[in-house]
Amino acid sequence: DVQLQASGGGLVQAGGSLRLSCTTSRFTLDDYAVGWFRQAPGKEREGVSYINGRDGATWYVDSVKGRFTISSDNAKNTVYLEMNSLKPEDTAVYYCAADPSTATMRGIGDGMDYWGKGTQVTVSS
Repeated sequence: DVQLQASGGGLVQAGGSLRLSCTTSRFTLDDYAVGWFRQAPGKEREGVSYINGRDGATWYVDSVKGRFTISSDNAKNTVYLEMNSLKPEDTAVYYCAADPSTATMRGIGDGMDYWGKGTQVTVSS
């Protein structure tokens, strides 16, 4: 049973932008940390960014710092990942997940309470 809904992926050229959204009607996201993960073909899933709903703390993997921005809209119960200056190496299926703890969000996201279905991001060169 999918608890989160992720959307906003697509096909863009290198240098382009996309905004991913993660939302749910099942619970209040600002009671959780929400993370974005990605998995490229043949590669392990990796944490990309997270935002802690309780204190607003954010984190980004080094490869996206300065290009991606995570934010939340509590009124819409939605977390966004704004992705700018996209590169072909950003191509992956992107997933959002929610958990009370950020402990594994910098890695593969083991043990997350909730996951969404992935959304494909393809960046052409």
